[in-house]
Amino acid sequence: QVQLVESGGGLAQPGGSLRLSCAASGFTFSSFAMSWARQAPGKGLEWVSGIYYDGSETYYADSVKGRFTIPRDNAKNTLYLQMNSLNPGDTAVCCCRECQGPVMYYDDYTSGRAALLHGARGQETQVTVSS
Repeated sequence: QVQLVESGGGLAQPGGSLRLSCAASGFTFSSFAMSWARQAPGKGLEWVSGIYYDGSETYYADSVKGRFTIPRDNAKNTLYLQMNSLNPGDTAVCCCRECQGPVMYYDDYTSGRAALLHGARGQETQVTVSS
């Protein structure tokens, strides 16, 4: 069955960096777009970033644009989230999500229908930014 296993979360200082990894198995990883989502304490789910099946296009929420990147390695069936210039507002539980198709468009993330367009999710990893 589809399995997504995140790693790399933890504690970072403001201005620091973390890299999340998401190891995928049980499906043809290279055929599906992938996303990262997060939920901060007391807030709703935020779609942070997404990437096409082939890595040719990416999406970033305004809150992370210029600080986060979402590379993927289809040979290793692994998705990453490189998080730089972290601030306390980035404290959240994060998870990777399998999209239901090869691409996800900007409007898919911003229109409120993103949850309907995703399938499996990982077990989540905690990111805490604090001094």
